[in-house]
Amino acid sequence: MSIAENIGRVRERVQAAARRSGRSPSEISLMAVTKTVPAEQIREAYEAGLRLFGENRVHEFAAKKEALRVLPDARWHMIGHLQTNKASQAAGLFDAIESVDSVRLARKLDNAARQLGKKIPVLIEINIGGERQKSGVLPGSSELESLLAITPELSSLDFCGLMTVPPYADDPEQSRPYFQKLRELFSQIGSRQPPAARMDVLSMGMSHDFEVAVEEGATCVRIGTAIFGERK
Repeated sequence: MSIAENIGRVRERVQAAARRSGRSPSEISLMAVTKTVPAEQIREAYEAGLRLFGENRVHEFAAKKEALRVLPDARWHMIGHLQTNKASQAAGLFDAIESVDSVRLARKLDNAARQLGKKIPVLIEINIGGERQKSGVLPGSSELESLLAITPELSSLDFCGLMTVPPYADDPEQSRPYFQKLRELFSQIGSRQPPAARMDVLSMGMSHDFEVAVEEGATCVRIGTAIFGERK
């Protein structure tokens, strides 16, 4: 199937999952994950109607951004782990950063954004499964509380929600408890009304489990394989 046909199928599945959970499909954004995807295939996805794209590596996106300048209204999000020494470069390349996982990184991004004269939307990445090999702050951790506490100081960042990658399982139902846990954390933080952080975006769900994520409240799903196929 073509990339356009794959996108159509993913949209149909998102819509069906939204209806099953009593939600409007318009509440859910579809992000194409373009890690290792060449520029010509990204352009195909753009021509099929997608405008939101996620990249995992700063250097990879930097190498292909020039070829993508012809897509003027595309939005580019950093969704992979971001090292603090790449914060300045990422602030200049991306429209949003979804993987803020420490106070140190947040401060670096804020300083870089201020120097660029821009305000960058960011999500706090939550390590919902407590996996040692994954980045993200732990639910209920002091690092999460510290991040929320300093948001008023970081005026060049717009904290607008949470992101997670749960432990992988072949059965998408095994992701459900993690999505439920993140949604509960999302609601808890929102109910506290932190002074400079909104809980508008809940980014969770990938090609193998996005329907479950939608059923559990995702406002953005990040899809790579189901759009572009398996990649090395």
